[in-house]
Amino acid sequence: MTSKAVNTKGYDAMTRKKTVFGNISISYHAISTIAYQAALESYGVVGLANENFAKGVSRFFNRDQQSGVIVNFENDVLTLDLFIIVEYGTRISSVAKSVANNVKFKVENLVGSPVSEVNVHVRGLRVSDTD
Repeated sequence: MTSKAVNTKGYDAMTRKKTVFGNISISYHAISTIAYQAALESYGVVGLANENFAKGVSRFFNRDQQSGVIVNFENDVLTLDLFIIVEYGTRISSVAKSVANNVKFKVENLVGSPVSEVNVHVRGLRVSDTD
């Protein structure tokens, strides 16, 4: 089962654990929000981009906190794709590694499920105002 959590309002849940008290389900929406916030907290990241033009147009009308994040869950393997915009003048490879590590750490700790990979796609650079 593959699901995208980019600009969607669907709250499909993926069941993670069965306990004595019942099932614990975490939605793709929740995971993408965690990843989104973790990416923005990383040094050198000024924002998240969309993976294609159509998503960019829809984002213009709807500021969703999952845009720029795709969550895939297949065969009990969690994979994340992030589309970031990096601050001009920072080392892009270091920023991408930092984002991947930060997102993986936060998602694994908050969700309680291992993340197999975090793919970071740098979509652009932004020059900040010198003021």
